[in-house]
Amino acid sequence: MNLGLLTESLSGSWEHTRAARDALVEQGAAAVGAVLEVLCDERSPVDWTVSADVLRRIGEPALRPLAHTVAAAGSPEIERRAGWVLGRLEVGDPGIYGPLLNHEHPRVRGAALSVFQECGEAAAGYIDRLIPLLGDPEPEVRRRAVLAFRAIGAAAVPDLQRVRRLPAPGPRVRAGALEALAAIAVPDGLDRRDQDAWRRLTQIKLLAEVPDGMHLCGSWYAVPTDDQEAVLDAFDLGSPEPVTMRTGAAAWNHDHHNWSPVVSHAACSRVFVSPVLDGWTLVFGDSSQDTHRIKDADDRDEVLPLVVRQRCTDLSRRFGSAQWYGMSCGDGWTAWCIAEDGEILRHYDAFDTEEDDGGGEPAHPAEAGYLLPHQDGLPKGAFDGVSPADSEAVVARYRQVKEDLQIPDTCCASDIAARMSVDPGVLGAHTRTSGHGVVALTACGREHGHPAGALPV
Repeated sequence: MNLGLLTESLSGSWEHTRAARDALVEQGAAAVGAVLEVLCDERSPVDWTVSADVLRRIGEPALRPLAHTVAAAGSPEIERRAGWVLGRLEVGDPGIYGPLLNHEHPRVRGAALSVFQECGEAAAGYIDRLIPLLGDPEPEVRRRAVLAFRAIGAAAVPDLQRVRRLPAPGPRVRAGALEALAAIAVPDGLDRRDQDAWRRLTQIKLLAEVPDGMHLCGSWYAVPTDDQEAVLDAFDLGSPEPVTMRTGAAAWNHDHHNWSPVVSHAACSRVFVSPVLDGWTLVFGDSSQDTHRIKDADDRDEVLPLVVRQRCTDLSRRFGSAQWYGMSCGDGWTAWCIAEDGEILRHYDAFDTEEDDGGGEPAHPAEAGYLLPHQDGLPKGAFDGVSPADSEAVVARYRQVKEDLQIPDTCCASDIAARMSVDPGVLGAHTRTSGHGVVALTACGREHGHPAGALPV
């Protein structure tokens, strides 16, 4: 096959190349070598997705050539392209991927696992071949194996439980089976022995736990109390389970970032209540009432402040003061609310600054010496003569102007929390800690159970 003519026929828009792609698919195995060569040419004028489409539709004849290409790839880009296609071939029987589960290259094994994951329950017939991958030397392959078992679902539980009872199923396989069981949302996925072992390990870790800084994305409340029972009652929480800070923080982050459209109540079933940290108890996550009040509203931006203000008001009546903080790791959103003795003293939201511009609550003393996130302290023309494309020059100019004019730092929720209560992002050996944290169920959690997924201890 003339490579030059092939390249010419595949160059152009998606619609322009349709006829050429269809013709190559008709050729089947005879076209694989040449099309694969085009896919691997990083300087080719052919968009790689065009050649990828041809190989994907040719299907099984492209399987082994693609696996070889992944293993022998001379660059990360070629490995990525070939690996992407390898895991998406149009084949009637996923069993043809079985031999690739033992391939020497981890990217090939991972691509094969992704196929069985897409099959869902239909992959139950391949469980015995998938189990060894739970103990794969490569963490990414182990992760994909867990995802494959999660997709298979309840049908995999008996086999995974059997692996948990085997004396020596292979390095890391028993641990992988435990993680897979935790990832499958079925009652009694973890039997009593595994649950008891988890609780024993938690108790051991709690004896010498030193809190570590948390990844802050989501919202939390802070109240000045060591009465955990009162906090649980205030948020209508039940079935508290003692956990380490590491477990609680992981649960909060897992649930906050769980956007699965098929798993209901995944983000509103549990809350992490911290141990007492420098005299404060922190509550990460939201109660069912708060979450569903927002979810059912037409305009979340209007309802969230009302929910937060009411919750802080009620908490401050009960505990004397209460604070709420919010941060996002995906954009610049940050917010805080401060209440004392049943009154809101300050509510700030970086994405809704109308109150600050139009005479809402006055700035709080904790904000003194800071710029608020929506405020621009730089003078007009501060970046004149600097190309926006030159990021290093932009940063250097910013630092220079900021230093020359003594412009204050911009604060976020964690800065205010550090002054008012506790910044959970900088916990450490210096933090005075008493008691232990718990993960507790909301009203939704008491009805639907814990969200599926393994958490570290």
